[in-house]
Amino acid sequence: MKPIAKFYTALIFLFLFAPIAILLVFSFNEGNSLSVFSGFSLYWYKELFHDTNTLGALKNTLVLALCASILSTIMGTAAAVGINKLRSRFMKAAMSTVTNIPMVNPDIITGISLMLMFVFAGRLIGLGTSLNFWTMLIAHITFCLPYVILQVLPKLRQMDKSLPEAAMDLGCTPFRAFLKVELPEIFPGILTGLIMAFTLSLDDFVISYFTAGNGFETLPIRIYSMTKKTVTPKMYALATLIFFAILALLLLSNLADVDDEEKQARRERRRKKRSGA
Repeated sequence: MKPIAKFYTALIFLFLFAPIAILLVFSFNEGNSLSVFSGFSLYWYKELFHDTNTLGALKNTLVLALCASILSTIMGTAAAVGINKLRSRFMKAAMSTVTNIPMVNPDIITGISLMLMFVFAGRLIGLGTSLNFWTMLIAHITFCLPYVILQVLPKLRQMDKSLPEAAMDLGCTPFRAFLKVELPEIFPGILTGLIMAFTLSLDDFVISYFTAGNGFETLPIRIYSMTKKTVTPKMYALATLIFFAILALLLLSNLADVDDEEKQARRERRRKKRSGA
């Protein structure tokens, strides 16, 4: 069974990463062919940095993803703390259900419903254009929030509940106890939620397509508009740069998780020593 398992694992990895490997290789192609590698060159990277429209769309995407990830992380952390403090099991179950709805709901349904809401609200208050950067930002926060909550909640449940109580017994206010005791404990979950929200916002197309205004274009929308004509290899160069940026963020997230696991292991060893003593 071991050789079969190894072959199956290699096949899965080949299926997952072969398209990315091809994209990386042909981003350095001298020509514009997708089947013939004519020579190593940085020509398409040079062309990318001269394409003002694509760079503008990339800037819009990064600004949107950064704003959405920061705001959703702050709101999601606050929501996770609130949910964790609920005593009623019914309320906790209800909040968990409400939190999961944006994740299981199809993107196209979410996008259309948000678009209709924004248009209705815009006409209600007499706006000329209902869709703009702010509507897209609200939409991105909406679908990023549940992922942040689901990353922070487990860290809150793993935390020793006596720690903030001890801090308040020593004179800390509840807010100060949260900053000094709880926040460092749940920080790995907050960081993972932030990175996940950033990557989800960076990658989103469907919801962005329905909630974007005419004056604001993100990178996925621009690439979609280019597919109607032709996608030049400079898009492969851009995809390569984004891939390595996301890879760095994932490594950072994994390092934070490893550090959190080491802290938990040290605490367990201390507890065992104290109980043994």
